[in-house]
Amino acid sequence: MDSILIADDEKEIRTLLRLYLENEGYRVDEAADGDEAMAKLETGAFQLCLLDIMMPGTDGYHVLKKLRETSGIPVIIISAKDTDPEKILGLDLGADDYMVKPFNPLEAVARVRSNLRRYHELNKSAPDAGGRRLKHRDLELDTDACCLIKGGERIDLTSVEYRIMTLFMEHPGKVFTKQQIYESGWGEDYIIADNNIMVCISKLRAKLDDDPSAYIKTIRGLGYRLER
Repeated sequence: MDSILIADDEKEIRTLLRLYLENEGYRVDEAADGDEAMAKLETGAFQLCLLDIMMPGTDGYHVLKKLRETSGIPVIIISAKDTDPEKILGLDLGADDYMVKPFNPLEAVARVRSNLRRYHELNKSAPDAGGRRLKHRDLELDTDACCLIKGGERIDLTSVEYRIMTLFMEHPGKVFTKQQIYESGWGEDYIIADNNIMVCISKLRAKLDDDPSAYIKTIRGLGYRLER
């Protein structure tokens, strides 16, 4: 049974999420501020964290940055901030998903379930890959470490970024639609346009190069491709 930490200074949100998540069979713990969240996450007892950004004391961004030094568990940001720069910052620091308040608790449960499924599948499949490495230009994708290496320097990836880069690097030069990218990266059926795709691609581009189009090119009206 997976354990989930809900870190949010709003008691009503913690209570609501706990109710829905426990109803799905998850173990749930709570943190009312950033310092409490960090202390509980350091125990390594959780498989996923729902993390608010604006909390008393240490904010969610700092908690996320600190967590990513030692752990790759899925983190879903829950925030009232809905601008693209805020989403990009959160994802760039290592978040796997981003939900804007107010949100439907059923959607929150679905996102928790989806992120946990990807996390467990990734951890299960990585050792079976037998150290396979995908190489393209000066990029090398290490399927054991789930990270990119560029010019000898390691670029850490979230589980979603890893899946998308695997898709690109297995087929350099091929144009992938948003639907194909979403279904590969998020492991779900693509039903409606999802802003997470644009945000994730933007984050990947920033990790790869200062020039946004140096590696991943937008093909207007079609999708994206990894440049040869």
